[in-house]
Amino acid sequence: MGSQEESPVGSSQSPIGSSQSPIGSPIRSSQSPIGSTQGGEDFNQATPTNSEPEGVADTFNEAEDVVGRKRAQRSPAWAHFKKIKVNGEDKAECTYCHSRLGANSKNGTKHLLVHYKRCNKKPVSDIRQHILVREQKKVDGTSAYLSNYTFNADTSRKDLAEMIIVHEYPLSIVEHHGFRKFVGGLQPLFKVPSRNTIKSDILNIYEYEKEKTLMLLSKNTSRVAITTDMWTASHQKKGFMAITAHFIDQNWNMQSRIMRFIYVPCPHTADALAEVLYDSLCDWNIDRKLSTLTVDNCTTNDAIIRTLLEKIPLRSLMKKGELFHMRCCAHILNLIVQDGLSIIGEGIERIRDSVSFWTATPKREQRFEDAARQLGISYKKKLILDCKTRWNSTFLMLSVAIPYQDVFRRLYPRESRYTSLPSELDWELAKEVCERLQLFYEVTVMFSGSKYPTANVFFPLICEIGYSLREWMDSTFDIIKDMASQMLIKFNKYWSAIHGIMGMAAVLDPRYKLKFVELLLPVLYGAEKANEEFQKLEESVKHLFKEYQSSNPSTKSDNAGCGSSSFDVGLSSGHRDGFKKLLSEIASITSTHDESGGMTELDNYLREKLLPKDMELDLLVWWKTNGFKYPTLQRIAKDILAVPISTVASESAFSTSGRLISPHRSRLHPKTLEALMCAQSWLLNEIRETCSDESEAYCRSIDYDYDVEEGVTKEDGSGSGSGSGSGSGTTFVDLD
Repeated sequence: MGSQEESPVGSSQSPIGSSQSPIGSPIRSSQSPIGSTQGGEDFNQATPTNSEPEGVADTFNEAEDVVGRKRAQRSPAWAHFKKIKVNGEDKAECTYCHSRLGANSKNGTKHLLVHYKRCNKKPVSDIRQHILVREQKKVDGTSAYLSNYTFNADTSRKDLAEMIIVHEYPLSIVEHHGFRKFVGGLQPLFKVPSRNTIKSDILNIYEYEKEKTLMLLSKNTSRVAITTDMWTASHQKKGFMAITAHFIDQNWNMQSRIMRFIYVPCPHTADALAEVLYDSLCDWNIDRKLSTLTVDNCTTNDAIIRTLLEKIPLRSLMKKGELFHMRCCAHILNLIVQDGLSIIGEGIERIRDSVSFWTATPKREQRFEDAARQLGISYKKKLILDCKTRWNSTFLMLSVAIPYQDVFRRLYPRESRYTSLPSELDWELAKEVCERLQLFYEVTVMFSGSKYPTANVFFPLICEIGYSLREWMDSTFDIIKDMASQMLIKFNKYWSAIHGIMGMAAVLDPRYKLKFVELLLPVLYGAEKANEEFQKLEESVKHLFKEYQSSNPSTKSDNAGCGSSSFDVGLSSGHRDGFKKLLSEIASITSTHDESGGMTELDNYLREKLLPKDMELDLLVWWKTNGFKYPTLQRIAKDILAVPISTVASESAFSTSGRLISPHRSRLHPKTLEALMCAQSWLLNEIRETCSDESEAYCRSIDYDYDVEEGVTKEDGSGSGSGSGSGSGTTFVDLD
């Protein structure tokens, strides 16, 4: 016994039957009260271990054996007290209320047991025997441990509210008979709250998570990019504005948070929308740390930008607001392709009519599938009908229908009502269009991704689109030439000059820099105009660098520190002018004789050798690790690379809101809706940071159910009428 470590009897580390806890001794730890009664343990009935008379075990708790080591403390009281020294005296401190009692070995531990029995802060067991639960650490899932389960009604209520928020369950679920019966079977002690109570809990979670998000944004030192869009609820006919913030945090991770999902009463004029947006920015205290505002391309949004620039101090913006307005590239891309498709509308109309005919009824779909199998054509993808206002759905319709052209021909003479058989020329045109629109589709998917990429990837893609459109002019199809000509007009209207943000982001990529941009622009614009555009971009890069260099936060903090020191108290700044002048003269002399030729940090970065073009590079990690070489450029990169190139981040909220404002839930109050929307965004971000990819399903909200055995795939064409590649199936209404 003397050679073993001291361990309180009944602790979770001591197995039943060990030398520290012989069979028959009371196991009465607060963490694992096996056999305890509800409401606490009665230690007065405890039998001393090893059948010793009462008090003998207590006397030997502090007794030392012949080799000078303390013997194990056998009293169950030590599971709830810890021994400390206070002014040289031994004291026993309660682990619950922190009261201190005498711990002299001569006094025994009975008074400690009495205190534990009366302690108001001790945990009360609600079940006769505790349950061991298996818990896992955050991401890896490899380190698991056992802990004692103790029921907590408040925690369970909070978990229930978070479940409703994250998975978009109706608030009325707490009143459903089946749910109450299920909860009662799991834990009879849990009282299921009412709908009003759970709503109150949800609002409390919203306020708590809002404070956390506000704190996150206040601690963030980089600029914040904003995306916003308007949406009209189809059932309520109410307008809602989604405002989403994007930034790179201190650990160089891309972050996105919904700030507001606010109801905007009519009329939705530019002044009214600008006022709502500006008030939200001020409430979140980010009106002076903005980088860009990304909006759809419409006249109302142009007026909103002008109004905001009148309210926000221009000195707080990059280049005094020249880079503030960012047009949604996904929206512009949609306009470009729509203009092209309008030229070939008649050519694909017969294909659209054919698809519409054979998808009109389940019986026709079955006949079409049977005919495909008879011809030996694999029927992996079902026919999908496009939405005429969404070009990507037209592209998907054509790409799915082309492999089945023989099926259409086979069914034509066997169905008298089928009169819109496409011609050979129609199919050749469809193939040509699909091959050329593949690039646009891939770019749209990238623009519209939920986890949007850093801004550096967009400039090469825009250049590739412009280059491809000029190549289309050499097509053997006259209709393709007309299509390319129409698309080039729209392309030049919006992207005749590369936006400064996209150009700067390309320069901040060590695989591109200015060298890559300079060589790529002639391919896009021609030699004469390319030189003019390159000079504008180069000047913009240098101007932005000087702007950040002059506002170096480290310089400001140093000056602030000097001014607040006790040594400078009472001294005016004039007493230091002489020494400062001397330092300036020395700096001028050293810069004149500097062998580096006065190269700036930007010059050093641009003159370094480019990294391989095809190299896989995490740009955020690169700037995080190379910031010590280029501190000013690192600050610029943190602001520029976080800028979203499209408004899909805000539009994705409308897919959720469409489910929240369903016909059965159309009476949700706007404040409740905002709490549900924003809290879900904040909670999901926290969950995804702590759960592995395998448990991504736990983070998923309401989705289409399917049987795993049936293997329903995304290729079946669900969501064909979605907006700009988001696949949500929600119709977005822009309020112009």
